[in-house]
Amino acid sequence: MDKSELIRQLRIERDPPPPSAASRWPWWLATVLVVAGGLWWFLARPQAVPVKTAVAAMTGGAAAQASILDATGYVVARRRATVSAKITGKIREVRIEEGQRVAENEVLAELDGVDLQAQLALAQAQREAARSEKADLQVQLAQAERDRKRLQELAGRRLTSAQASEQARTSVQSLQARLAAQERQVKVAEESVRVARVNLDNTVIRAPFAGVIVAKTAQPGEIVSPMSAGGGFTRTGIGTIVDMDSLEIEVDVNEAFIGRVSPRQPVQARLNAYPDWNIPAEVIAIIPTADRSKATVKVRIALLAKDPRIVPDMGVRVGFLEAEPAAARAPELTVPQAALRNEGDRWWVLVASGGKAERRAVVPGPVRGSDRVIQSGIRAGERVIVEPPDGLENGAQIVSDPR
Repeated sequence: MDKSELIRQLRIERDPPPPSAASRWPWWLATVLVVAGGLWWFLARPQAVPVKTAVAAMTGGAAAQASILDATGYVVARRRATVSAKITGKIREVRIEEGQRVAENEVLAELDGVDLQAQLALAQAQREAARSEKADLQVQLAQAERDRKRLQELAGRRLTSAQASEQARTSVQSLQARLAAQERQVKVAEESVRVARVNLDNTVIRAPFAGVIVAKTAQPGEIVSPMSAGGGFTRTGIGTIVDMDSLEIEVDVNEAFIGRVSPRQPVQARLNAYPDWNIPAEVIAIIPTADRSKATVKVRIALLAKDPRIVPDMGVRVGFLEAEPAAARAPELTVPQAALRNEGDRWWVLVASGGKAERRAVVPGPVRGSDRVIQSGIRAGERVIVEPPDGLENGAQIVSDPR
């Protein structure tokens, strides 16, 4: 091995010296400045404000009438009856079921009438006996009249005593009195028969009017009575019938707004079960009394459309409409009143445009329910901010939540 190779193997390798602290601080400073700048930009940048918006829409023309007051209530039946018997008795037959339509005077149920049939038979027998007694007295009276006339002729020719003639006349008068009394007994017997027949007819329970059975409350074999007997085994009704043609709406209106309601005012009703179905209606009357506990006044509303889907006790929302049809007005640009702001006599709205709030001066017009007509300042289809938060300025970043 040559000397150069030996010298190379004996050389000590040394690592390069680490960089000094003075040479590293520019890199740390640059890193800190970049992070601080990014954090400042994130915190200092404008935050988007969530807002609710609504479309500025054209109304009027062929549009629906504007609602000036909303209320909730229920469908009620003006003709509703729990049908019962006029007398107490055991039910023999029930002919109704829930949902069944019945006609006026249709038989709904029958009671056991064996006892009443026996009473009717007894009354009829007593009437026939009274009539027979009357006929016998009529025969006796006719004979007494003939005897009286004959004795009166004989007394006139002095062939009999005056006493015999007087006795004959007295007998006629007595029979006439007995016959008059018997005639009254016959009338009493006839009335007893009529009463027995009425009682027997009361065992047949009939519908007081045409309608629909909404409840069946009794079964054959139960005891029914027109009044409560104080126990839990006596029914007071056979079933409940409702006249579906008498359905209407009753709503409670806050007494502070009752001035907006008037008789024959048009109304639009929506059942909770069918929220997309607009039912034409009309105010019947305002009940002239207030509920002190709720500060409300009851209003009756007639349903102008009949439909099997409308049933009693359904929840309903109604909107009282303007007396003037919207179709009589020219088309108008309207926005919710909650979108308008004013400073003295100057009015403005904030329009959502490109993710920013843009302040627009407007000229407002008349009120249409919960909306306001805008005569100038915005165009149809633009979205206005409803109830803008305090401090929301022109040009502020927003996040739209359309309603």
